[in-house]
Amino acid sequence: MKKLVILLIQFYRLFISPLFPPRCRFQPTCSQYALTAIERFGLIRGGGLAVKRICSCHPWNIGGYDPVPELLQPKDESL
Repeated sequence: MKKLVILLIQFYRLFISPLFPPRCRFQPTCSQYALTAIERFGLIRGGGLAVKRICSCHPWNIGGYDPVPELLQPKDESL
């Protein structure tokens, strides 16, 4: 399943994205971020990071440099 999602993102990057002007507010782009996150953390955690990133891409966010984290921080279970 992970490979299928990666292929779909690559298809988007090669065939759909070039049809539109660049709009991404972040560096790396959201599609590159999604690829890296899914490859690094798997479909569930990496996909969650990608969805969170895509949801933050709106006109009220200035964007900027936002790389995929090297490691995910463990959740604090004391709360």
